[in-house]
Amino acid sequence: MSHPTLPQRKAAEKAEKAGRAKAKKDPKAPKRALSAYMFFSQDWRERIKTENPDAGFGEVGKLLGAKWKELDDEEKKPYIDQAARDKTRAEEEKAAYDGSKKSAASADEDDDE
Repeated sequence: MSHPTLPQRKAAEKAEKAGRAKAKKDPKAPKRALSAYMFFSQDWRERIKTENPDAGFGEVGKLLGAKWKELDDEEKKPYIDQAARDKTRAEEEKAAYDGSKKSAASADEDDDE
């Protein structure tokens, strides 16, 4: 008795997709800017963990999210300002990094001639 061909399992599909090589990230590349919520999370994570010692990682994340939603705009302002400063820093570092990559690339082209 022959078996009809079964469709591939999703795990097999994921394994095929995972085989694609991802471009290596330059370790010298500047860090991305953090959001206001991420600055808030850094500030509050230990407090939340202290108040909820039995909470796992995911639960701490949910509690942080709930706390962030409770804050009014005035309470979020310091984190928003911090995020704006970090965005400026990231943009400046990225511009400098991209400029140094271009000058290095043109220097390599000059060497080839």
